[in-house]
Amino acid sequence: MERIGIIVGNGKLPLYFIEEAQRKNIEVFPIGLFDTIDEEIKKIKNFRTFNIGEVGNIVKYFLLNNINKVVMLGKVEKDIIFKDLKLDRYGEELLKKLPDRKDETLLFAVIAFFRLNGIKILPQNHLIKNFMFEKKCYTKLKPTDEDLKTIKIGKEAAKALSLVDAGQTVVCKDASVIALEGIEGTDKTIERGGKLAGDNCIIVKMSRPQQDMRVDIPAVGVNTIKRLIEIKAKGIAGEANKMLFIEREEAIKLADQHSIFIVGIK
Repeated sequence: MERIGIIVGNGKLPLYFIEEAQRKNIEVFPIGLFDTIDEEIKKIKNFRTFNIGEVGNIVKYFLLNNINKVVMLGKVEKDIIFKDLKLDRYGEELLKKLPDRKDETLLFAVIAFFRLNGIKILPQNHLIKNFMFEKKCYTKLKPTDEDLKTIKIGKEAAKALSLVDAGQTVVCKDASVIALEGIEGTDKTIERGGKLAGDNCIIVKMSRPQQDMRVDIPAVGVNTIKRLIEIKAKGIAGEANKMLFIEREEAIKLADQHSIFIVGIK
């Protein structure tokens, strides 16, 4: 039987991957990084918990179980990483050698360490390519010409933001940028943008210019739409072919109920 290791962050995406793997008769070995991960994942026979800084122990666990393929899935919030970071000997050495502590730098250092130990990191959309955002409008409400102008400005701002690895989400209104994502993450950025601009904001979420599909693919799901409802936003635009759209049916239904548009853009 094929085996795949999963490094699990927060959110529902790891669970969807596990369900698909099990349908294909693939044995999964999930490693939880936080106490807040989905409770269903914790019930899986091969589940183990490690801190994100225990890279040596994580690799040892995979190798002892004859696993040479791993996928990284779920949210890894920046503030959680640095608040609760626990390093093993290999994690300490890894951190010392890094030029900075950007998300991308940390992730690729971990990937390089795994590769040196014979473990390949798979693309995050492995087994779940049907979850990718498409270039289309999913909802009954369509963006107007004025909305498209605002989305275009948001897209440019989001791309500039991602170049410095600060975030991937921008809140816009009336062709102006209201809030940029920082260390607080997408949900709190949306909340802040709503407080600053009031009703009818538009959220634009883009991938990095050279998005590596193995790490940190942006995603939109039901919780994202719930945040939009809370601030009375008008809609959200996500980058087609570079982002994941999870819990699709439920998210579209919820958006339609609250007259919010969901659109995939190039």
